Amino acid sequence: MLATSPQVLTPIADYFKMLSEVSRLQVLCALKSGPRNVTEIVSITEMGQANVSKHLKLLTQAGIVSRQPQGSTVYYQIGDPIIFEICELVCNRLNVRLQEQTQQLEQLEVLRQ
Repeated sequence: MLATSPQVLTPIADYFKMLSEVSRLQVLCALKSGPRNVTEIVSITEMGQANVSKHLKLLTQAGIVSRQPQGSTVYYQIGDPIIFEICELVCNRLNVRLQEQTQQLEQLEVLRQ
């Protein structure tokens, strides 16, 4: 059972804040297939280098992404693989809601005729 103490809930809220930004989700999707450097992530996401770097820093601080220096290049990778399970759960739930709304609209259309 989830505790209701603010001290317990604050880190949980902070974790979900990392997922509340589209740009960060784009960066995570770019890393899903494996480690990448900033240039590769910029190419995949079509975001600016400064923007990608900012989001990588936040994701790294949150422990969702880890960084691996290799020579003069830093490669980023998913540090917390459960992140994709969380996203999959949310996507599945949104899909169910969309299907339910579609059925309701279809029923309304039948009543209108």
